[in-house]
Amino acid sequence: MIRPLVGIDAYNLALDQGTGVATFARNLSHRLGGIGAEVGVLYGQRMAKVEDPVLREVTFFDPRESRLSGFRRKSEDIRGVLRLRAGVTALRVPVADRVIRTALDARLPHFDRLWTVPDLFRAATLTHGVFKRFASVRLPDAPALMHWTYPVPIRIPGTRNIYTIHDVVPLRLPYATLDNKRRHYRMLRRIAAEADHVVTVSEASKRDMMSLLGLAEERITVTYQAVDIPERLARKPEPMARAEVKGSFGLDWGEYFLFYGAIEPKKNVGRLIEAYLASGSARPLVICGRQDWNAHRELALLYEDDRRVMHPQGPHEGVLDLVRKLRDRVILLDYAPFRLLVSLVRGARALLFPSLYEGFGLPVLEAMHLGTPVMTSNTSSLPEVAGEAAILVDPYDTRAMAEAIGALDRDAELCAELSARGPRQAALFDNAAYEWRLREMYGRLGVRLEG
Repeated sequence: MIRPLVGIDAYNLALDQGTGVATFARNLSHRLGGIGAEVGVLYGQRMAKVEDPVLREVTFFDPRESRLSGFRRKSEDIRGVLRLRAGVTALRVPVADRVIRTALDARLPHFDRLWTVPDLFRAATLTHGVFKRFASVRLPDAPALMHWTYPVPIRIPGTRNIYTIHDVVPLRLPYATLDNKRRHYRMLRRIAAEADHVVTVSEASKRDMMSLLGLAEERITVTYQAVDIPERLARKPEPMARAEVKGSFGLDWGEYFLFYGAIEPKKNVGRLIEAYLASGSARPLVICGRQDWNAHRELALLYEDDRRVMHPQGPHEGVLDLVRKLRDRVILLDYAPFRLLVSLVRGARALLFPSLYEGFGLPVLEAMHLGTPVMTSNTSSLPEVAGEAAILVDPYDTRAMAEAIGALDRDAELCAELSARGPRQAALFDNAAYEWRLREMYGRLGVRLEG
């Protein structure tokens, strides 16, 4: 049987640190391969414009090739917009294992073919902003279907284009994101009108899109996401995982609470810290994640009131040059590689994830899969994911959060019960269930997959 070629985009796959959308795209690529598709991935990487396939492959995997600044950046932006307006053909990336990619395994998707258009996603966003039209990209190989993993203003002519809209947070919580709301709304409305189909990751997001974008129910499929933690990490011998947590972070197994994710208003870290301090727990709270927009406000309780020097607002806004208090009670980790993050989650007393709004909420699913007790929000998609395997709280009610943290801190039987329920709930979102949902959706769109 000839394997159908399904294309996906690499919009988020070039990021150095993981995101939920990057995890979705990467896992989608592996599941497509598992159900019998040939997978092509469209990047926006730059590579050498030469005939030599060795140099082309080498420069594709060199991130410095895509780093431009100043006049050259502006010049390339103009060229990119003009190219896309006229229509552009993607370049094949020659991949013959000349580059040792082992160090990139955690970020790379599964692929059979790679294509690239230099600066594609940046240029497409600019093109849509200026001309109010989607970029048209031709692929060297005609896919049976193009599955965009993010709402990008691009389409592949001559094939079905389906788009994943993970959530509509910029419209539901406009005060919690930096997106240009008018531009974002116009783009989502355009996708809603022109997409051959729309994919989303929860019933909550589906309801939002029907309400805010006018999408008909039959044009949306909820695939959810799948938990996909390698067994070598998830089932690593506990003594080894304990040693990693102690050696890397100085933390005792089972003796700390954990939040991980971006530190931004939507994640509700400020209220979480307030609730944790009110809970009376002597176990430290570990916050692991990069500091994004307005992080200084979310972390304000951690710094001395009389010695607070805020970093200027702007693209690099943060909490630099401040004097920390509560160093032993609230521990900030900017980043943990995934191999260590899995052990950090396994060793936590509980995951605390009171996000204001999530399209899916992957950290909740990952923690439950690993048997870690979870406290999360009773809003958006989080009750769908958590079911009855977590403590659900109002994310705006710090007293309710404090009481839940206190219960997790004191009640070993409660923690044991949640630890037992978590893996059973997470099994509803395993790879087999996800592959079935994908196969059924693609079948309705005329792409038969039999793997």
